[in-house]
Amino acid sequence: MNDMLWSDRLPPLWTRQKLKYVARFIGGGTPDKSKSEFWNGDIPWVSPKDMKTEEIFDTEDHITPEGLQSSATNLVQPGAALIVVRSGILRHSIPVAINRVPATINQDIRAIVPNDCLRVDYLARLIDGFQAELLRLWSKEGATVESLEYDLVASTEIPVPPMVAQTSIVAFLDRETAGIDALLAAKQRLLELLAEKRRAIVTEAIMRGLNPAAPLRPSGIDWLGDIPAHWPIERSRWLFRERDERSETGTEEMLTVSHLTGVTPRSEKDVNMFEAESTVGYKLCFAGDLVINTLWAWMGAMGTARVDGIVSPAYNVYTPGPRLLPDYVDALVRIPVFAQEVTRYSKGVWSSRLRLYPEGFFETYWPVPSLDEQREIVSRIAAEAAKIDRLRAATEHSITLLKERRGALIAAAVTGQIDMPEAA
Repeated sequence: MNDMLWSDRLPPLWTRQKLKYVARFIGGGTPDKSKSEFWNGDIPWVSPKDMKTEEIFDTEDHITPEGLQSSATNLVQPGAALIVVRSGILRHSIPVAINRVPATINQDIRAIVPNDCLRVDYLARLIDGFQAELLRLWSKEGATVESLEYDLVASTEIPVPPMVAQTSIVAFLDRETAGIDALLAAKQRLLELLAEKRRAIVTEAIMRGLNPAAPLRPSGIDWLGDIPAHWPIERSRWLFRERDERSETGTEEMLTVSHLTGVTPRSEKDVNMFEAESTVGYKLCFAGDLVINTLWAWMGAMGTARVDGIVSPAYNVYTPGPRLLPDYVDALVRIPVFAQEVTRYSKGVWSSRLRLYPEGFFETYWPVPSLDEQREIVSRIAAEAAKIDRLRAATEHSITLLKERRGALIAAAVTGQIDMPEAA
């Protein structure tokens, strides 16, 4: 399997060594969360949420010396490569970072501490250059939740150059990837700006209409503010009716509801979620119906169905009346301020466990332009969104190419395919 990663034709003086012979592995753990004396101390405690940078100088959570002594966690001295070993964020990559301060680690992290023949930053670059390949090699085949298996990691043979060559490789890659990383960051920021612009266009059209010269009037509704004077406002109980019809066979298309994509067929999404043995009794949903994920409505998990199907019995389905176009409904419920509004009518003790039931949804107020104006709004949103989406797709494609170039450069350097004169 290793032959698929790096060639047997390594440069002179390079060797191939199993990782367990050139490094030792340190596991982690979590102090008892119910004991306050174990937490909010001065010792950094690394968990998967901290693995977002190449170097770790601090962490979100800290523990006390008592917490360190009470649990299976270990103190890792500066200079160890940290790898997430049991986490859902391993779907497409292996997060790797070097701790620059003494730190403890939780049970989802394993620290790899190289010996004197291996630089930690060379090892980090090696893993970075073969992310997809090593993820497949180190994951347990058939596992439903991605994890890195210690035996597979430890028994992997890696190329080990002389130390002077490792130093040259790291310096070379630091120089060559800096420009690529800066460009990637700029393009990622462009994607964020495009998303902000898209949301702003939709919000402005939904709440102010398309005519900037139209006179406005106070709506009396906090989330709406001033609206075009000719727009009526209606409570949603007069605009929708709840649909609670159930599937008798469970053979209809299964639909999911997300705050990112609205209502989509599960077959179109790359998801790894629990599936019920039977979907008999699931709620029927028809094209044009509004579907709200009751538990995640506060995050904006709602939208209009494009096709007929079924949804979880825990969701709520509403059929718009004749005064609303389904596409207008979809645009309105997907703007962030509407999610904030329905939160007011949701029930629950904790903000992350709020539920929006029909009686709460029916309390909300909606602007109701004429059907012709709704069509114009939807058409304008679609046209502007298409322009943004084309630019977004082009930017994402360029990001993919840059990442491929970066990965190929790293892979070539750490396997001796690039001549390093200064290392000769």
